[in-house]
Order: sequence, then structure tokens, then C-alpha cells
Amino acid sequence: MSFRHLPSVDAVIRAVCAEQPDVPRELIRDAARAVLAQARAAIAAGSPPPDLPALVAAVRAELAASFAPSLRPLINATGVIIQTNLGRAPLSAAARAAMQAVSEGYSNLEYDLAAGERGSRHVHLESLLVRLTGAEAALVVNNNAAAVYLALIGLAAGREVIVSRGQAVEIGGGFRIPDVLRASGATLVEVGTTNRTYARDYAAAINERTALILRVHASNFRLIGFVHEPELAELAAVAHEHGLPLLDDLGSGTLIDTRQFGLQAEPTVQASVAAGADLVTFSGDKLLGGPQAGIIVGRRDLIGQLRRHPLARALRVDKCTIAGLAATLHSYLRGAALREIPVWQLISTPVEALQRRAEAITAALTAAGIPARAIACESAIGGGSLPGATQPSAGVAIAPVAGNATTLAARLRAGDPPVVARIIDGQVVCDLRSVFPMEDERLVTAIVAAYRS
Repeated sequence: MSFRHLPSVDAVIRAVCAEQPDVPRELIRDAARAVLAQARAAIAAGSPPPDLPALVAAVRAELAASFAPSLRPLINATGVIIQTNLGRAPLSAAARAAMQAVSEGYSNLEYDLAAGERGSRHVHLESLLVRLTGAEAALVVNNNAAAVYLALIGLAAGREVIVSRGQAVEIGGGFRIPDVLRASGATLVEVGTTNRTYARDYAAAINERTALILRVHASNFRLIGFVHEPELAELAAVAHEHGLPLLDDLGSGTLIDTRQFGLQAEPTVQASVAAGADLVTFSGDKLLGGPQAGIIVGRRDLIGQLRRHPLARALRVDKCTIAGLAATLHSYLRGAALREIPVWQLISTPVEALQRRAEAITAALTAAGIPARAIACESAIGGGSLPGATQPSAGVAIAPVAGNATTLAARLRAGDPPVVARIIDGQVVCDLRSVFPMEDERLVTAIVAAYRS
């Protein structure tokens, strides 16, 4: 073996320090040790020992990799618009600008400029949410799971919460309604059956220990066939007859009627408030299209109670989230959501427009010698919204020549920018429902690079 021909750690460190004097010596030392360990393993496997310039180059690469951010932008070619693993909702230009503006210096986050004294961070969003939903008051926390948990621990700790057996669900990340209730100190009382529950089932379960009635959105699954759930107005009537609040967990939550895009109806926040729900919880970063947040709207007295709970401070959102969410809500207030909010831009894009883009991308790839074809496909909304619903879409299918589709998909993910695609019938498919038109040229470049690597 040729271990003795390897330069010493000190020699490598001195050489790198001479080239990069601003990098802390400790980081260079750790990188040099890692590179030399790799070199020794390669020599043991029969490779010749690298010289000093090669080792210095390897250390530079190691340092560059350690400085590179692990959270990176990518092209979502899965067709799933609200892809939880890929960051959910892309933010609008207005939301990004608002978040940058408040992050560059100081702001009146909790300062009343008119009175010249301490104010409340809640005022920046509450009036917007009240106007858009018809609720009396609003509170924003860091995600919808936190919103549900705060509502339960603030209103039902030590008491009972009535839930339909078909709604005692588990959503992504192991978030289970029974577990959340247990953690909040409330007791779950299941009524009805998995597939059929009636208003009378809720009424029969009410006693002196009952704190509230909870309706839970089915999130990412759907019961079909011989099923029944009471309308929200029926539940509200039962709750109010017994002096109880009704909590409606919408999960994703939307302010726009999804049926206009050929999708099934997703309950809107406004409809829940109008139907008599006393509190409604929903996400800020799914169908609303803003930054991650959990939003609670409803009765003023109940919102006030939750706002005063000690946990509310632990779950509160920061200035950037408030700024981005406020800008997103302003788009709705101006009637510009379909034009300005990326989630709705993608949902509302006609399939004909996607087909034209698929054909253009296919032509560019074919000209570069890549076997590709435009295809029709189906896309999901995702993010626990509209379970089971799909939209017609168009994509580009690439047939791998060497290796297989899994290999090509991995090469796409390893590119710059990374591209996350689907595999359908042995081909890699880039579904354009979740790709913005401004990304088409970069998508072509990424596919060509991955195909030729």
C-alpha cells in the first residue's frame, strides 16, 4: 500500500488555508481529515495515492458542500400542487415582498404607532380574516394542528368532546385526532358508526361533562357508498340547543369554491361560519396559498379565551408569517386570488394550456436527442385537500435509454435545480400541472443534463 506517499494533514491544511484564509482553520482541519480518510480507503482498495493539489481540490469541494444549504428550491413535476414534502404552497410575489420588507429592519409588530405604546400582533390579521370569513374574531398560530390543539386544550381540557366515529382520523405525520384529544386533556366520545352518523347520535351523547362537538375534515381519504354525516347546520343546531360550542376543523380550508374548476366541493370557511360553527380552524399554507399558519375564526368570546391561554404565546407566529399571510389575504380581499396566488394559478390553468407547453417541451427535448412525448395525465391537489379528486393535466414522458426510469428520476433529483417527477409505466413523467411556465426552460435543461449524465 502507498499510505506513506500521502501528504500529511498539516500539509493539506496549510495549502488550503493559503487559498482560503477567511475560512476557520477548524473547518478546514475537519474537511482535510475527512478527505484523507477517503483517500486511505481508496488506496486500500487499490487506487494510487492522490497528490497534494488533488487533495486540496477535494477539501475545497468538501468545504463547499458543507456550506451549501440543505433546504433548496426545486421544480415540482409531480403534478401534486400542494405537496407537503416539497414545501406546500408557493408564495405570491406580494407575500414574498411583504416578508422581505419586514425582515430588513424593525417593524410595528407589537407597537401601536398612533398611541405610541405597546400593541398586539393579532391586529395585523384579525380584521382581514373577519372581513373575508364573516366571523366575529380571529387568531393565528403556527399551523392547523396547533390551532386544533389550542382550541381543545383551551375549551375542553378535563371534559368530553363528541366526534363521529368516521372522523377519528389520522392525517399526515401521524397526527391522530384521538391522540390530540388525549394530549389536550379532553376525553374522546365517539358516536355513530364508521360510515353513518346522525345528528341524533350527537344529541344522545351529550351530558354534563360535554365541552363541545367537533367535526373533522376527512383530509386525505373519502368514504363513499352507504355513508351519512349530518350537515354542519344540523350539528350547530344540536350544539346550540344544549349550550355547547361547535368546532369545525376544516384542515386545508378554502375561501374559494373549488367546483368552478371541475373539482368536487371543498367546504369553504365562510360557509362553515354561516352554518353556525362557533370556531373554524384551517391552514394558511394549503388552499389558502400563504405561509405556514393555523387560523382560528369564530365567536369573539371563544377566540378571546384562546388568546388568553398560556399556550397561545408558545404557538404564536412571527413577523414574517404575519406579513406574508396579510399580503395573501389582501389578494382575496381585492378579488385577485386567482391571478396572484400561485396555488390558484396552478389549479385554474386550463388543460389546453398545459398541453401546448408539453408539446413545446417535447419538441425541445426531441431536438436535443432525448426520446420524449407529450401525454395526458391526471393530477391531484394534495395537502389533505379534496381527497380522491383529480384534475386533467398534461406532461412530458421521457423513455430512459440506459438504466431504468428509477435511475433517470434519481439523476433529475440530483441536478441543479433538482426536479422531482413521477414514474408511469416505466417512463419518467414531468406533470406540468405543478410546474410554472417560467420554469419550462430550466426543466428542459435539467432533463437534458440528467439524461446525458
